Amino acid sequence: MVKDQETPPAHRRVFCNRTLNMRSIRAVGFDMDYTLVHYDVKAWEARAFAHVQQRLADRGLPVAGMRFDADQFARGLILDVERGNIVKANRFGYVTQACHGTRLLPHDEQRSSYNQVWVDLSEPRWVFLNTLFSLSEASLYGQLVDLHDQGALPASLDYQRLYELVGDTMNAAHLEGQLKAEVIDDPERFVDLDPDLPQTLLDLHHAGKKLFLATNSEWHYTKAMMAYAFDRPRPGGGPVVPWRELFDLVIVQAKKPAFFEQEPLFLEVDDRSDGSSTRPLQGPLQKGRVYRGGNAEAVQRHFSIDGHEVLYVGDHVYADVHVSSQIRRWRTALVLRELEHEVLAEHAFAAQQRELDSLMQQKERLDHEQATLRLALQRHERGGGMPAGVADDAAAHHERLRALRPELDALEARIVPLAKAASAIGHGTWGPAMRAGNDKSRLARQIERHADVYTSRVSNLQFVTPFGYLRAARGSLPHDG
Repeated sequence: MVKDQETPPAHRRVFCNRTLNMRSIRAVGFDMDYTLVHYDVKAWEARAFAHVQQRLADRGLPVAGMRFDADQFARGLILDVERGNIVKANRFGYVTQACHGTRLLPHDEQRSSYNQVWVDLSEPRWVFLNTLFSLSEASLYGQLVDLHDQGALPASLDYQRLYELVGDTMNAAHLEGQLKAEVIDDPERFVDLDPDLPQTLLDLHHAGKKLFLATNSEWHYTKAMMAYAFDRPRPGGGPVVPWRELFDLVIVQAKKPAFFEQEPLFLEVDDRSDGSSTRPLQGPLQKGRVYRGGNAEAVQRHFSIDGHEVLYVGDHVYADVHVSSQIRRWRTALVLRELEHEVLAEHAFAAQQRELDSLMQQKERLDHEQATLRLALQRHERGGGMPAGVADDAAAHHERLRALRPELDALEARIVPLAKAASAIGHGTWGPAMRAGNDKSRLARQIERHADVYTSRVSNLQFVTPFGYLRAARGSLPHDG
């Protein structure tokens, strides 16, 4: 018998957009960075920021005063590289918050900039911050915009070129490998270990699921990070199962999203080397070998499975989840690490949220009464029958309207601080990742469309079990009671 207390706490749940039967899943694929291996965001992104800052300084740019602030921006925000802005949009693409560079725009200025503009991610003007790796990129871009507006940068660097400069320099920092070398040398500083992770994958493995790794990282980095995360004593004892024995297929430098879109050939990696030594694939894919590149279609053929029998787990909204679901029809799980903090914050705020909801209901009733009385007075003056249930008594209506104003003002005074606190849940500036005001955020819409399930960490799958059945909740509509 399973006791109630054995169900997962809310912040460790797996949330379901589309019904998923784990018994029908025959292979589970994983990204590595920020998926199987989670990093201390402040430590990793601060070093990424510093490496790019140094490269920009080497180009002669006056960036010495720039500083990384991990709490400045968030995943799910969108760069407007035409105007040098960072914005948050709702599911319809309407901008609900914005800053220019690092300066938050007041409501009037934001409205003036975006009242006839909506975010269409298919346009090159907009750059979606898909992953936690984007935090240092956004911080660099915002501060460079500030320098641009101060006249401290070359005139040739407009807002679009500033973004290209940040992206190119960030890619160079990763390719040159100095940052990853720091992580390999001191993983305790950068890696946030999850003690439940090895057992979660063991459960999937013992249940007969084929496990595969498909990461864009290089082999020398992958083997170091995976060994650190998995090849260590397990909490509560039990034998250590080396990570290479858990995975039926290991693919590095997968070049996602091209891995899902195209059909490049696999190269076999000499796993005794740093990964630079490769040879063309000879024969079929084999367990115990390491491969570079390749494509998702070949993975399906190797396991003799259809796309709907694969669950792919990653943290990148586009490269891991969107493309694999759209092109391969793989089932998908998005790891949204910041969701853990956000759900805990929402539960801590639950009593205040109930109070806020109650006050808003009172305000809606009074607003409706006020509007109805105004309509009654209009009809009294210009002719027409009174609204249903309202007497034709202009003097009484004027008196009631005068009484309503202080009632509404008093309600507003109670609502404002609660609404402000609710808007800061999860992130003090940008609020909940999945909400934009009272609506879903653009990030939530992306997740809703392309992720079958989402959760805060891979090990939360242990609560579903390899045999679980996740049912999507009945969709809510505005006219639902």
